[in-house]
Amino acid sequence: MGVVIATSTGSIEGTTENGLSVFKGIPYALPPEGPLRFRAPAPVPAWDGVRPATSFGTAPPQLPLVPGMPPAWRPEDGMDCLSVNVWTPGGSGDRLPVMVWIYGGGWKSGHCADPGYDGEVLARGGVVMVTFNYRVGFEGFGFVPGAPANRGFLDQAAALVWVRENIAAFGGDPDNVTVFGESGGGASVAALLSAPAARGLFRRAIVQSMAGRFLPEEEARRIATEIGEAAGVGIGALASLPPEALLAVQDAPLAAMRTDPGSWTTPEAITAFSPVIDGITVVDKPWLALRSGCARSVDLISGYTHDEFTLFAMERGLVRIGPGALLKAVPMMLSAARAGWRERAPGGPARSPAKLRARDLDLGAVTEGLGLGRRAADEYRAAHPGLTDPELYVTAFSDALFRMPATWLAEAHGAAGGRAWLYDFTWRSPAFGGALGACHAIDIPATFGHARGPLFGGKEPSREFVRLSERLRASWISFASTGDPGWAPFTGEEPTARVWDTEPRLAVDPLRASRRIWRERSGL
Repeated sequence: MGVVIATSTGSIEGTTENGLSVFKGIPYALPPEGPLRFRAPAPVPAWDGVRPATSFGTAPPQLPLVPGMPPAWRPEDGMDCLSVNVWTPGGSGDRLPVMVWIYGGGWKSGHCADPGYDGEVLARGGVVMVTFNYRVGFEGFGFVPGAPANRGFLDQAAALVWVRENIAAFGGDPDNVTVFGESGGGASVAALLSAPAARGLFRRAIVQSMAGRFLPEEEARRIATEIGEAAGVGIGALASLPPEALLAVQDAPLAAMRTDPGSWTTPEAITAFSPVIDGITVVDKPWLALRSGCARSVDLISGYTHDEFTLFAMERGLVRIGPGALLKAVPMMLSAARAGWRERAPGGPARSPAKLRARDLDLGAVTEGLGLGRRAADEYRAAHPGLTDPELYVTAFSDALFRMPATWLAEAHGAAGGRAWLYDFTWRSPAFGGALGACHAIDIPATFGHARGPLFGGKEPSREFVRLSERLRASWISFASTGDPGWAPFTGEEPTARVWDTEPRLAVDPLRASRRIWRERSGL
């Protein structure tokens, strides 16, 4: 007999794994199919008896991240994807802090069965750990006439309501919930801070490498039009296509962005999908929305990896990776970068990303395409005299897509009266001889304590990384428990940041030069 818990909709039976009670695949909303497809999540009716909760639920519709990999979703899997998972060291009445993870994946992939998101290690630190699936791609973020925007965010809010109503039965404190996520998941957390549907559902937030691209509604409509043309239907008929048909053409808009980058609000995007500023689920870009003080009661950690964009620039030929044999050492990584990158670089010719050469790069055109003007290229050169233009390309796009939005978020929250902390994750991936640096997603294994995959070059993690992971997890758990991550808050007067490396340290305004270059674009 497993562990049985009564939830608001019925009893579930989980398992005991290494001293933790673990529950998987608990539905928090009905399957978004039939008349419920492209709608807000619908509540689950109560059930009789005891429902097994021993395996992860179906992943949301998505393509394999890398061609040839086993798919996370197949058409025969259906759409019963809205489920939560819980790892807990406690039981009813314990009131442990709760941590709820939101995955990223370019807004078009991601699911909770990914081994990298296993909550066991964090739960052993004394928290109730929760993960959940939400709709991605066109199902979650595509423009559908007459349908609510940002359905993936509505799913997230519904999952947080489930946590609020049920987590006490698992030993969690519903009044002490911390929401955290990385990349698209980090941007989700940032957007939830000001979302009316999520008000009061969490007390603290950790935003890791937030993707800073938010679309006006007219651009979301234009993206849907491109997808419809690729599928051979009008925009009004997209909702009638099966998920697999939409998946087959989901990247079609990237070709249009590649051939005419000047007519799009974001000249370089790594996915066609992004949250839509609809005034309801997303009221504005998060760092602008927070200026009102709407989330000042929520404590916030925001941060980035130092070399966010190298993972993408590598595929464009703009990162030196040493001997050619290294290219063959981890082919999965190259494929992963290729799967997430399909467009033209401002200042470079319209060609396959892997064929862009350093001498083709016009850094002035890059900064102009980012809305900074051509003179910003010289400002970057002056601020970083030891870097080449390809390296400055990485710096500029790390700033544009991740580092500046993360910094602005902390800055805006602190200025509005909230408590905010900033960090800079600088530990370098050992893959490709260290050429990727502290690349996008390298902080995920540190957060979960699972060091595996191509970012580690196929090797076991070093003792130094294991210790770094222990320190970062202790900081996140301390923050979730008490609101204190262990370093000084970020303010306009004291822009202090934690530098996460082999030996963590404090730094004052680590991106001072970039903040100056981007000041007018921040809107703050």
